[in-house]
Amino acid sequence: MSHSPQREIVAKAQPGPENNTAMTYPHPLLEDEETLATFQGWTEEVYRDFFKVQRGEISHEEFGRKYYRDRAILSVDMTGLTTSAMQRGELQSLLRILDAQKVAIPVLQDFGAELIRCFADDMVALFVEPNAALDAAFEIHRRVRLFNESPLASEFPTLCCVGVGFGKVLAIGPNLAQGDEMNRASKLGEDIARGNETLITERAHATMADRADVSFELQDEDDLLFPFYRAIPRD
Repeated sequence: MSHSPQREIVAKAQPGPENNTAMTYPHPLLEDEETLATFQGWTEEVYRDFFKVQRGEISHEEFGRKYYRDRAILSVDMTGLTTSAMQRGELQSLLRILDAQKVAIPVLQDFGAELIRCFADDMVALFVEPNAALDAAFEIHRRVRLFNESPLASEFPTLCCVGVGFGKVLAIGPNLAQGDEMNRASKLGEDIARGNETLITERAHATMADRADVSFELQDEDDLLFPFYRAIPRD
């Protein structure tokens, strides 16, 4: 296998009255696929294909045909991590995460998640079908509530915040899902949703809008980065 060495880059400057010489980037660039892959951003194969795109050896469309697939993304965040660490100590904060994982992961398995990945107080799961992702979100909230009401819960239990997306994602990276829909689902789950709340993207809503057992509330205020829906199970 051949690898591209680190090299200096000479970039052509934009033409102008005072700028008619080439500018040189004076520092080494890491262009070895095998070495890059050791940092676990993407696999060696993905790095190789990215370089092929940059060199014009394959088109964006060819790259997409190889890696794009339709998936539902469920992004789960937990409330109170920073506050609990400050007030109750780091170990107590991590034990709250453990409790949430013990409750949520069996739900994701029950509803057919094909990938489940945990990192700190976040969880990401992929589903083939968006209804399964939404149903899993509702069930996570239900079981977390039951757990928090039980003697097993800590004095300051956590709640889950969920974002759901659906659409084309690139099957690359640790979560095997990168792209706009993954970004939106993560934004909803990690930054916008509150405890016990499920927010879904417009694309996810388009596939599930006819569900009679769910109420969908459009959120499209001017200060939002993008419109989305709050999903609430009907009694």
